[in-house]
Amino acid sequence: MGAYLLEWLSLFFRWFHVIAGVAWIGASFYFVWLDLSLRKPPQWKTDKGISGDLWAVHGGGFYEIAKYKLEPEEMPKTLHWFKWEAYTTWLTGAAMMSIVYYANATAYLIDPSKVPFTSIGAIATSLLFLFGSYFIYEVIVRSHLGKNAFIFSTLIFILLVIASWGSYQLFSDRASFIHIGAILGTVMVGNVFFGIMPAQRALVDCVRRGEKPGKEVAELALQAKNRSLMNNYFTLPLIFTMISNHYPMMYAHEKGWLVLVFVGIITATARHYFNQKHLGHKKPRYLVIPAILTVLLIIWMRPEPIEPAPAMPATASVAPTTNDSTPIATSATTDSSTDTVANANNSISTDAATAEAVPVSASADDAMMNVVHTRCSTCHAVQPTQQGFAAPPAGIILQTPEDLKIHKAKIVTAVQTGYMPLGNITQLTDAERQQLVAYAASL
Repeated sequence: MGAYLLEWLSLFFRWFHVIAGVAWIGASFYFVWLDLSLRKPPQWKTDKGISGDLWAVHGGGFYEIAKYKLEPEEMPKTLHWFKWEAYTTWLTGAAMMSIVYYANATAYLIDPSKVPFTSIGAIATSLLFLFGSYFIYEVIVRSHLGKNAFIFSTLIFILLVIASWGSYQLFSDRASFIHIGAILGTVMVGNVFFGIMPAQRALVDCVRRGEKPGKEVAELALQAKNRSLMNNYFTLPLIFTMISNHYPMMYAHEKGWLVLVFVGIITATARHYFNQKHLGHKKPRYLVIPAILTVLLIIWMRPEPIEPAPAMPATASVAPTTNDSTPIATSATTDSSTDTVANANNSISTDAATAEAVPVSASADDAMMNVVHTRCSTCHAVQPTQQGFAAPPAGIILQTPEDLKIHKAKIVTAVQTGYMPLGNITQLTDAERQQLVAYAASL
């Protein structure tokens, strides 16, 4: 019942997370486009304190948009604030992180082959990783380094590269991408809460009091603009990390952290092209460069060819017979101490039985289905036995060779990339992984 309720909570918060994210991203894109598209207004508007204006047509009507340099002539009766889109996106994202990765840490957050965390240890490390990264960002942005655009951008890029590498050393591959997305999202909402909103409140308070905004308010407004622009460049990498769990070929790559760095460069550069275009500067190289990098990334990430399925080893069981052809039930064991005792007490009879034994080889189907039942079917069954799963992931059931044949394309991709089992929770060995990929590909 607990896993069932978690599934519903995940659905609920994922839905609202998507809605809030779309609203936030849409507002971010719109206002950056608006700010970059403003042109010098006529003199009569300049005399009123308007720094730029824009005419647009949409939905069957004309819109006239004006931006004041700092304050309008008088405070408007109705003033729209843009903040809850950001806050709701972060809150629902934090809820999703808790439901998916913290409530079921052994399946989604922990990879015991990297760090054998306990659930509490993994969650504590995750929180420290996220908020520690944000604290470093906030220190940089508030320092004198944050006033130099080039130095600031370079430092943030280096910080994100280190964070990408670090997340891959600590958490499961899938969780690694999500953690970088969570860092980006936390930085973006932190920019809104700690930078943009205080500047806007200071400006509005001055207008309400009828005071001329001073140098301090002007500096806050400039910092808010820079933070908003930073959010704009983070948006596309953030969207990628939000949908990355659907593409295991990306995060399950052996150099997944480097894949994420390349994707960040590609998407941020593409965003820069549009920002320049809004300013009236057509620089196609900022689209050509991401296109070339994407092709190179595809070539670099191409999977190794699948080798033919190897012959399955014979079983250790033997089936001795008696003189009257009546089978005798025997069983093999790997316990060395038991073998030693048996050999000491029954060496003559054992030798005779071995001489008359007929080896029995397991079929490829039987051998591979044994692997599937042990490593895969604990989750991918009609009634999963793995803790935390109320239903088979993605509705995929793997209990018979026919099931494997139906889903072979997904199996090959998921197993070959290392995506499945999640966090290798069932300890699928490298040899079993290779055999399963080859076997599924041959069906």
